[in-house]
Amino acid sequence: MMTFSSATPALNAYRATAGLGGAEAPAAGAGVGDGFEAVLGQVMQQAVSQARQADQATQAGLTGQMGTTEVVMAVGRAELALQTAVAVRDRMVTAYQDVMRMAV
Repeated sequence: MMTFSSATPALNAYRATAGLGGAEAPAAGAGVGDGFEAVLGQVMQQAVSQARQADQATQAGLTGQMGTTEVVMAVGRAELALQTAVAVRDRMVTAYQDVMRMAV
């Protein structure tokens, strides 16, 4: 299973390829929950966008409209986005399970 520490390089690489840069603080006036929700939503939208671009690149590659290198790069970006989304999901599930195990 992928841990948060092992997902960090993948997240940093995804941020670089998706143009997200480093971890940025939430906008002024935004609460902690708003910032997390916004970042999570942005990561998920980027993952879906990367998957769609990879699908389009694959179709273009099959018809000869795009080179093999571009297709491989698009599929690689989509795979990285999926790995990031899975790592975030796993970390959220682990955090939820930890909270549920707490004694009240």
